[in-house]
Amino acid sequence: MVRRPVAWVVAVVLLAEAFVIAALNWFLGVVVDRQKMSLAGLDPDVMSTSSKIGGLVFGLYFALCALVALLVAIRNRPPAGFGRILLISVAVVHGLLGAFAWGLVGWTAFVFMVVVLGLVVLLLMTYDRDGGREPQAPGGGAGDQGGEPRAESEPAGPPAGVARPHGGADEPQDGDEEPQDSVPAQVTRPAPTTP
Repeated sequence: MVRRPVAWVVAVVLLAEAFVIAALNWFLGVVVDRQKMSLAGLDPDVMSTSSKIGGLVFGLYFALCALVALLVAIRNRPPAGFGRILLISVAVVHGLLGAFAWGLVGWTAFVFMVVVLGLVVLLLMTYDRDGGREPQAPGGGAGDQGGEPRAESEPAGPPAGVARPHGGADEPQDGDEEPQDSVPAQVTRPAPTTP
């Protein structure tokens, strides 16, 4: 299976991205601070501080996503709850970054972002839960939405460990070879599946 190797690769790539983004934003903040640059009259100190804080926030975000991918690789179980939401959000972020990178940086950055997006989507898809509805027990349940009639279930016998009383309708009497059912068996059809 390719599930665990993909999860390991995603974890390593996201961790590397976390470090690079945090370091790049910190470097840009230092450059703005030393050069006393200003954009549209903004204070250079504010720009420098916001660049450093933004780098740390995005670095921690990518590191947290890398941690989720690492846990998926170690446990070999699909991400659930908040972890799944994080991986979906990092896939969306890479799609947006790829769109911006095409125009601002070039096609190599675009290809990198699309490859990472593909790896995250592959991670989510290979760990998808059974790919559809869970099989239902014969006779349907309360949550059935199908338009077909449901079969009535036969009455259950006594619980395990409790002896049945003698002389019941299901036990052989007076030389009968097998028990005789008073109601003919009913056929149940499987619930329809939608593609």
